Amino acid sequence: MSGNALEYILTGFVAVAVVVYLVVALLRPEQF
Repeated sequence: MSGNALEYILTGFVAVAVVVYLVVALLRPEQF
């Protein structure tokens, strides 16, 4: 696996994590 591919995967993982966090924060604001 090349460095560019690894960077792309890490960037995608972070993006998904941020989206999930925002959705949870919007759906359950009382927990934040």
